[in-house]
This record gives sequence, C-alpha cells and structure tokens, in this order.
Amino acid sequence: MSINDLPELSALRTKMQWHQERQRVLSENVSNSDTPKFRPRDLVEPKLDKAGAVTGSMGPLALTRTSGSHMTPSGAASAFDQNRNAGFETRPAGNAVNLEEEMMKAASNQMDYAAVTSLYSKSLRLLKTAIGKG
Repeated sequence: MSINDLPELSALRTKMQWHQERQRVLSENVSNSDTPKFRPRDLVEPKLDKAGAVTGSMGPLALTRTSGSHMTPSGAASAFDQNRNAGFETRPAGNAVNLEEEMMKAASNQMDYAAVTSLYSKSLRLLKTAIGKG
C-alpha cells in the first residue's frame, strides 16, 4: 500500500486542492471589482465520506417552485429569503463585488489552507517515524 492510498492523506490533499482553487476564484473576484456587471463567484466545499473520498454532488432531488403561487416546501427558505442580499451591494454599473467580504473570505481560506497543510505534513512525519525513516 502506498502513501497515496491512505484515505486520510487523500482527503487532506483534496482539501488543499480545493483551497488553492478557491483562492484563485476569490482573487478573480477582487481583481474584477471594477468590471461592470461582474458577479462574484465562490466554490462549494467538497463533501468527504468516512473513507476520505469526495461524495457525489447529486444528492436527493430538491423540490423546486415553478410558479410563484406554489407553496414553499417545509423546511425550505422562501425565494425572498434566498435573495435577501441580492443587489444589496450592487453598484450602478452592475458590479456586485464587496471587497471587504471577498478579502475576509480570502483570509479565512488562507488560514484554513495553512491548517490543512500543517496537518498533512505532520501526518507524513508521523508515518515516516512509524516506519523508521524519520
């Protein structure tokens, strides 16, 4: 069994790759803060199972309102709640990037990445020690 086959390390590598990609997306949001009609984007955090593998994004189907006269499913937010902040920070040019929010996300992402890389390197050192190479 190679080190790459260990589910814990695989999960940590997946998480590090996600943080790297998220940092790229957040930096694009900041760099396009003056671009007319630009909407900020973000990534959905991957869900990992107990074995450390990414679970599929296709879960149970969600109920969808196809008409405003339909009732909201129990436990779901209304359309008003889902869009309550949409357009709150939109400027006249149509740009919706909030620099303070994007910088907070980037800083949080950087701290999370540092924590994951630290855990990954400590796990590797522990494995090296266990097999007598550390």
